[in-house]
Amino acid sequence: MFAKVILLATAALVAWSVLARPSGAHGHKMTYRVQAYDTLWTIASAHYGGDPRDAIWKIEHANKLGGATIRPGQVIVLP
Repeated sequence: MFAKVILLATAALVAWSVLARPSGAHGHKMTYRVQAYDTLWTIASAHYGGDPRDAIWKIEHANKLGGATIRPGQVIVLP
């Protein structure tokens, strides 16, 4: 009986490890090319719901920006 339980548990573990998929916990990251007259505020407002300040903070940190300065042509990650 004990051997059957161990065998079943081993089979379940092997099946789980073979069939496991990434969870996507980090979410899909999209890139955006900054256009003339874009600001982090306008980008955050256009791509995220709610208060843009939280989205601005996420964009700054995802792109390791030292502040809110961006320039046309720059490609940024939208987390």
